[in-house]
Amino acid sequence: MHIIQVEPQVVFQALSDPIRIRIIRLLAETGEEACLCELVDSLLEPQYKLSRHVKVLRQAGLLAAEKDGRWVYHRLVRDVDYLNIAYDLLRALPDSEGLFARDLQNFHNRICLREGGRCRVGIQTASLYAAEGD
Repeated sequence: MHIIQVEPQVVFQALSDPIRIRIIRLLAETGEEACLCELVDSLLEPQYKLSRHVKVLRQAGLLAAEKDGRWVYHRLVRDVDYLNIAYDLLRALPDSEGLFARDLQNFHNRICLREGGRCRVGIQTASLYAAEGD
């Protein structure tokens, strides 16, 4: 394991986008890892957009990735105290519009499709999947 030194402003800049907050909050709430297609189906955002946001979060040292076949699973970096505090803060944010609750419900519905604890089905949100081919 290597320790990556990240400047504080990089972490805060990575968390300055609402979609990136949703990604981190979802993973913090569930304690799970997720592949990109599971994030697409949970957040109902296009793959290209989430891919870009996940890259920013990885570069900021907030996410780690593990490749398994054609899938890449993203999980929170948990062995850094200040990141754990940030995750707790994000989990404590109010959800007045119910967006985080919807993301969480979508994720719980989506992980039921896993085989052996892993995603093997790809994107299931038809409207977003069709948009990928455009």
